[in-house]
Amino acid sequence: MENAAVTPSLRIALVGDYNADVIAHQAIPLAIDDAAAVLDLPVTYDWLATDAIKSAEDLADYQAIWLVPASPYKNMDGALTAVRYARENSLPFLGTCGGFQHAIIEYARNVMGWDDAAHAETDREGRMVIAPLACSLVEKSDIIELRANTLIARAYGRDSIEEGYHCNYGVSAEFASELETQPLRVTGWDENGDIRAVELITHPFFVATLFQHERNALAGRPAPLVQAFLHAAAQ
Repeated sequence: MENAAVTPSLRIALVGDYNADVIAHQAIPLAIDDAAAVLDLPVTYDWLATDAIKSAEDLADYQAIWLVPASPYKNMDGALTAVRYARENSLPFLGTCGGFQHAIIEYARNVMGWDDAAHAETDREGRMVIAPLACSLVEKSDIIELRANTLIARAYGRDSIEEGYHCNYGVSAEFASELETQPLRVTGWDENGDIRAVELITHPFFVATLFQHERNALAGRPAPLVQAFLHAAAQ
């Protein structure tokens, strides 16, 4: 009797500087394992420190990339390299919190031509596309309205969700207006109209959220976007 073919594991790159004390870092493996079990997919994942990413070649063996929370990163260039690699190679990409912020910066610099696009937490010069929030969202939750017929809305199956945050920075008002005509579409807002999620509509799966939906796994709840992310990687 011949052995059944073994389905190779999906390899996911978790790009960021792992810290066991970071709540999101505790949640991410659980969220991936739970989603993989629901989808019946074999999945492996590697934590890649940002200072270990020197070029796109360091990401060539992965089928999907998640730029994880806990910035400032040790090496911003490594984080941006990961975003660009996923964007240019149609690799499923998920960014949360700091990953969301740096996905915005990468797009501003390399697609929109804003070479001086900057992050107010770490930069003193340039155009601040990521700026301090009017009110801190550290360990807070909020209602997010989702744009209909988008990847994120289909993943959740509804047009309004409540998720938690751990951040002090978001998209600046000045840059928000620049996104209105871009393929990097705003797909989630808070009740004040501030940007909380984006996705690149010219890409099979490129989704970034300021909120940390992966934390649901710590409470035994599903993380719908993680399921959608793995499903996209399996395609």
